[in-house]
Amino acid sequence: MVPAVAAFRGIYPMLYAYFDGTGALDRAAMRRQVDACIGAGVHGMAVLGLATEVGKLSDSERRQLLEWVAEDVDGRVPFAVTVTGATVEAQTSFANAAAAVGASWVILQPPPERGLPEADYVRFFGAVADGATLPVAIQNAPDYLGVGLSPESIRTLNRNHPNFCLLKGEGPALDIRRVIEETAGEVAVFNGRGGLELTDNLRAGCAGMVPAPECVDVQVRIFDLMATGIPEDAVEAERLYAEILPLVVFVMQSVDTLLCYGKRVAARRLVLGDVHDRMPALVPTPFGVAAAERHAAALADFPG
Repeated sequence: MVPAVAAFRGIYPMLYAYFDGTGALDRAAMRRQVDACIGAGVHGMAVLGLATEVGKLSDSERRQLLEWVAEDVDGRVPFAVTVTGATVEAQTSFANAAAAVGASWVILQPPPERGLPEADYVRFFGAVADGATLPVAIQNAPDYLGVGLSPESIRTLNRNHPNFCLLKGEGPALDIRRVIEETAGEVAVFNGRGGLELTDNLRAGCAGMVPAPECVDVQVRIFDLMATGIPEDAVEAERLYAEILPLVVFVMQSVDTLLCYGKRVAARRLVLGDVHDRMPALVPTPFGVAAAERHAAALADFPG
């Protein structure tokens, strides 16, 4: 049975992929990140999206991260898994592997072929949804992935595939509001973009947000304050948002900037030590590192 749309809500940080000095995934750093996010009160978490550098990971590494996150979450919060793959069979297989280790829902990225008619992507996503055992979202991010679906196509997927009941957008609050209005509450809409326009996204009707982890503790507090409906709490939420906005703007200049400096801000707060980049990657500059350190110093270390 597919959960009601209202079951999906909150701040779901998309985990970074941390590597050790040998270039391998860093087991201890990944566990520390999961525990810190849960300690910060997140409503859920997500893995294997753009912030996880999924395009740089082998299939075995993706499955390794999936297993690690499932082990470390240990049922304490729901978690979502981004699914990539060139074929329906590949995406269906990975979606069901996520289900087998305890994931709560999956986020489908479009296949790598670009420029197809929109109906082809609708058929692709629908076929994966039919083969998946979990609730399904799509990542509707034309600016980042080169493919986006119209609200009508989203409604078609929801109508024809009952487990298609979520959407992960990547766009301005104005655009997200239009999608929410045109889908009439049929899907739970999350937005990303690092938490930009967080308060306005919630006013627009977003079920939640999928930022990266660098300031997720503050974003959780903002979400919870906005959810009360009390005017004074909304004022406090805006104050907190204003405090983290310079950091969010700094890291969200591009995906490469997020992976270079956002990951370093999070590592500083996680007390992880040196960050080892997997190439190709933006090479940090002394100026950029100093800026990241300044932003991180404005926030306390994550407990634990």
